[in-house]
Amino acid sequence: MSPVGEDKMATPVKVAKTDSWDDCFHAAVEVARQAGEEIRRAFSSEKRIETKSCAVDLVTETDQKVEKMIISTLREKFPTHSFIGEESAAAGEKVELTDNPTWIIDPVDGTTNFVHGFPFVAVSIALSVNKEVVVGVVYNAILDQMFTGQLGKGAFMNGKPIRVSGQEDIKKCLLIGELGKSRVKEKLDKVFSNLRAFYNEENKTHGCRVLGSPALDMCQVASGSGDACYMFGAYGIDVWDIAAGGLIVRESGGVVWDTTGGPFDMMSKRVLCASSEKLARTIAEGLTQMD
Repeated sequence: MSPVGEDKMATPVKVAKTDSWDDCFHAAVEVARQAGEEIRRAFSSEKRIETKSCAVDLVTETDQKVEKMIISTLREKFPTHSFIGEESAAAGEKVELTDNPTWIIDPVDGTTNFVHGFPFVAVSIALSVNKEVVVGVVYNAILDQMFTGQLGKGAFMNGKPIRVSGQEDIKKCLLIGELGKSRVKEKLDKVFSNLRAFYNEENKTHGCRVLGSPALDMCQVASGSGDACYMFGAYGIDVWDIAAGGLIVRESGGVVWDTTGGPFDMMSKRVLCASSEKLARTIAEGLTQMD
């Protein structure tokens, strides 16, 4: 793959001229906590598990129950707003992002973790206005970690400011990634090829972690617990996995690009987050792109 040119690099997000979205922010935090209570109650209980696109694409009644609760609560407060939800989309509702204020919701990000009792399970809620995210909330209900961000107002975890690590050296990087839902050999070959590009006999990174929750992957970068992560739509991610996390990373001082090194488009199902532009550029240049 040829190096990513400077002219293709993403430019900083311009702060939108909007009214205050404080009411929406507080509503998102409140409903995320309510959703978290439901997830915690169900976490150690017996679960009724179904599948969606394939045998490893899991969904539980908690996913569906929590999404309905979040949407009904927010719709009552903001009746003119639009909604995009993972389970609504799975049920056949059209996924369409317009300029209208739009809530983008993943009720249980990390459903497989939830099923197995692995404590990286998150509620992810974003509000997009004019196709730009202005509010992002990612709540790890099991570990009680509330990651929040508002456009132009910084990023926080449990009310305390967070910042990216600032790491620039790939050899000192802790990389966070996902393996995806597909078990198709051709896709898996690309997944592992990308991993080997940064995790090999030359010891190019300090290590790699797979958490099973894209939203929480991004929040680890935002809080400095990890230095970079990348994900493709081929892994099974969608806009609800990355909308809130993308804002939180940017507000913590991090870089959010397309995996090619171009501008981030949350509807493209591709994202590269890093603690610095230099690190992001190194990763973008080493990746084999996946459609």
